[in-house]
Amino acid sequence: MSARTTTGSRRRGPSWRLIWILPAGLSLLAGLDAALLLLGVPAPVSAARLPDVHGMLMVLGFVGTLIALERATALARWYGFVAPALLGLGGIALLADAVPLVVAKAVLAAGAAAFVALYVPLWRRQYDAALLTQLLGAGLALTGSLLWLAGAGMDRVLPWLIGFVVLTIAAERVELARITMGPNAGPRLLVHAWTVTAALTIGLVAPDAGAIALGVALLALVAWLIGHDVARHTIKATGATRYMAACILAGYVWLGVAAAALLFGAPDAQPVYDTVVHAVFLGYTISMIMAHATTILPAVLHITLPYRPAFWVPAALLQLSLVVRLWVGDGLAVPAGWQIGGVLGVIALLLFVLTALGSAIAGPVRKNEKTSDATAGQAAASRPVATRVPTMPRPAPGRRPDTPEGEA
Repeated sequence: MSARTTTGSRRRGPSWRLIWILPAGLSLLAGLDAALLLLGVPAPVSAARLPDVHGMLMVLGFVGTLIALERATALARWYGFVAPALLGLGGIALLADAVPLVVAKAVLAAGAAAFVALYVPLWRRQYDAALLTQLLGAGLALTGSLLWLAGAGMDRVLPWLIGFVVLTIAAERVELARITMGPNAGPRLLVHAWTVTAALTIGLVAPDAGAIALGVALLALVAWLIGHDVARHTIKATGATRYMAACILAGYVWLGVAAAALLFGAPDAQPVYDTVVHAVFLGYTISMIMAHATTILPAVLHITLPYRPAFWVPAALLQLSLVVRLWVGDGLAVPAGWQIGGVLGVIALLLFVLTALGSAIAGPVRKNEKTSDATAGQAAASRPVATRVPTMPRPAPGRRPDTPEGEA
């Protein structure tokens, strides 16, 4: 049911899809709790296996559920929601010590398989290289979950999860910037995607060679994306546009840091492993989520989540936390820096959640706080799309379904 706002416009109530956000949120909170345990600092909960499942909680339980929910929303068929349901359930199962770990792993793998299947009807709607790249990314997530189910350590699973988040985000960026990148952007991205996949395959038999190949592939992809992303120009704007662009560009920088670290070989030693993991999954992935939560969640959940300057605080704190953790802690081998940076990262994520909740509760900004139409258009153009609702099928050239007029 719609509600009338103070400005007289109708405001829709939250969507029932909010149900799928709850397990994702629980996975996030549990993953942050596990992060504190791994840092050796006090944590609210000290469940026995939390530290062992920290990575999967954050990547598939949280990020995977959010992305699958987006895709299911775009598909608009009941069976599409099986994927986010299973991924969310798998995340919850990882938290329950009463559930055998192998069962929780199997549920998560089933969710990843459903996620791959979700792309099949989307692919039938629109044969597109960028969409094929997303499908490939989902396949990498499935491979990683199956390796984990088979007993592989996280050091062997990690590269596949990196491939999943990197290809998914890159494919969405290309889809959004198709006009500026040109008609050949999709095929070029697909070449990068297969290069990443080839590197991961090499890593199955030769971890060091595979890691170096993955580092080279990611550096090439980052260079290509930065060279074509509209965020290079919209960083000069103001308000929401600059905020989004800053988060996007920061994400690319951290992905480049991870790629450079992989050039030293398989990340099985703690400093390099810690650098790669957190540069990708915090610096890159979470920066992208922060950048466009104010555009994605309203589209998926039918809630109002306006941008406010307060969003800069958790975004800046996240970047600071990574500098302290990866440079001081890992690079200079200062244990206190590693712990302080890790705790700051947890605070940044919690603060972002609280900021988003506060903005949603406060509702639409007043007229004198709103950005101009031109700025709003730039914000849409700079919007990163790691969690953006896919735009298939296209009802007419130049118009993206499920988005307001002019957002293409």
